[in-house]
Amino acid sequence: MYEWDFGFLWKYRTLLVGGIGYTLLFTVICVLGGLAVGLVAGLGRLSRHKVVTAPLRAFVEVFRCTPVLVQLVWFYYALPVLTGIEMSAPVAAALCLSLYGGAFYSEIIRGGIISTDIGQTEAGQAIGMTRGQVMRRIVLPQAFRKMIPPLVNQSILQLKNTSLLMVLAVPDLLYQGQVIAHDTYRPLEVYTFIAIAYFVILFPITLWAKRLEHGNLTAKEA
Repeated sequence: MYEWDFGFLWKYRTLLVGGIGYTLLFTVICVLGGLAVGLVAGLGRLSRHKVVTAPLRAFVEVFRCTPVLVQLVWFYYALPVLTGIEMSAPVAAALCLSLYGGAFYSEIIRGGIISTDIGQTEAGQAIGMTRGQVMRRIVLPQAFRKMIPPLVNQSILQLKNTSLLMVLAVPDLLYQGQVIAHDTYRPLEVYTFIAIAYFVILFPITLWAKRLEHGNLTAKEA
């Protein structure tokens, strides 16, 4: 019978707290970077010019159709060889996850915009608004309400994707847990604690996402 003992983890509290802090900080950076990329790509894909939409569509499909783990390894090892620009593991990981998230954010943003009633756009143009004014004052405020739940869900996935950073030796929570497990030979307690830590962080966010989604459905019914 295996005897569980979590008491030894107190000795490694500095590593664990640091890993949690690094994971959260990295998530914030990647979410903000992904939203910036997604906004540019999502709006760009609404352009009428194929010169603009074609490369953006290629970008979205490449990042959506390849595993994020492969992307992380490629960005860290292959991209410096191709560009001649050396990158640290955290920089390569942040760039990769921001672009990866941006590909999904862009589709959410584009979908929210095109789902807005076309009559709203026509009404704005009828009173003399430019296309940009219609987008800023009419379309985006309405579309943003629809975007919030899927944007939050994608951000949750961004946080979970940070667990892959351990392959690049980035000191996130899972990497620190691996260090502790190798040092103590008690992986069951270590990885159980890590799973609980992720759950404690993510569960309130998932509840918030469900409340937002429920609020949108209630608004539509009203």
